[in-house]
Amino acid sequence: MKNNLYEFLLNEKRAEIFKALSNPVRLEIIDLLINGEKCVNEIVQELKKYEQPHISKNLSKLKNAKIIKERKKGLNVYYSIAMQPVINFIKELKNI
Repeated sequence: MKNNLYEFLLNEKRAEIFKALSNPVRLEIIDLLINGEKCVNEIVQELKKYEQPHISKNLSKLKNAKIIKERKKGLNVYYSIAMQPVINFIKELKNI
């Protein structure tokens, strides 16, 4: 019974990760962060076609799924990839 619960919770987490990755804006954000840590302003500058609130909302979804992490320095918030396997997964997807 315990093993079934563990498998269920693990699959719930996996589904949450895939759900967070199933958005083009979030994939663009991850593409930027694969190259290293960026602050919100840098992400907004790179993804000019999206407004800052839209990017912040998507950063929040990625953070809630624990795909990215944040670090605060002064008034700036810096984001980076928290899950190394996500980097490998995204790189493999680009080969398809």
